[in-house]
Amino acid sequence: MSSLICGSLAFDSIMSFEGRFAEQILPDQLHILNVSFLVPALRREYGGCAGNIAYSLKQLGGSPLPMATVGTDAADYFARMKAQGISTEFVQEISEVYTAQAMIMTDRDNNQITAFHPGAMMQAHANRIEARSDIKLGIIAPDGREAMLQHAEQFKAADIPFVFDPGQGLPMFDGRALAHFVELASWVTVNDYEGRMLCDRTGLSLAELSRRVEGLVVTLGAEGCEVWINGDKTVVAPVKAAEVVDPTGCGDAFRGALLFGLEQGWPLARCAALGNRVGARKIASRGGQNYTLNSDEIGI
Repeated sequence: MSSLICGSLAFDSIMSFEGRFAEQILPDQLHILNVSFLVPALRREYGGCAGNIAYSLKQLGGSPLPMATVGTDAADYFARMKAQGISTEFVQEISEVYTAQAMIMTDRDNNQITAFHPGAMMQAHANRIEARSDIKLGIIAPDGREAMLQHAEQFKAADIPFVFDPGQGLPMFDGRALAHFVELASWVTVNDYEGRMLCDRTGLSLAELSRRVEGLVVTLGAEGCEVWINGDKTVVAPVKAAEVVDPTGCGDAFRGALLFGLEQGWPLARCAALGNRVGARKIASRGGQNYTLNSDEIGI
């Protein structure tokens, strides 16, 4: 069984500023802001929700099929995915644009300034989902707005159950659109902040939302997660990380585990428990795709 992962592939340029932003920015001069930060440390990571989720699922032994659009600068990303045994069949190159890129600068207090260039991601609706015998499951992760809307309809038309994971793309949609996503989806997963926003915009409680799908998962970071089924909540205990290094990609690592469990036909709470274990492993390494998983250590 393969899982089709709709979302972004992106490059993350991560810079470290050794001072404090607050010491460089004058609050009473914001109307003429003109600042420069010396960043001695710079690293480039492979990222994007589809890439991170596919990495997690592949580490667990699943069969991810990421569906995304990239620019003409993505040769290294293609080579990396192929070396990992991750299919690029549904990754389309768009000419004359760059791959989505996030430029993230962090100061010594872990405050961040981020600039995001969507690039080829805005053409993700060029990819179309069709029914195929080996694709039994899917996920809609943050992507171009039109792509998310169209892919939800296409999953439904192809009779492929899917997880709706709006993530940072949630603010692009009003309550009516979000409610329609929920109607089309089989499962929904959000973090606690996104869960509150989803409830606020749809006018539905978590319990009410869970009655419209097979299950709803709300991640709570270091507090574990909640699994809602038919209005009833189960709290899935957290897993203590050996070390807290970098939270980037932890949510995507969790979602890769969620897909793996669903592929196996596990109960949703068991899928979420695996997600907590995988998230704890990921947070101990930098970047979204640099951790390794041992099946014995994570209990599968």
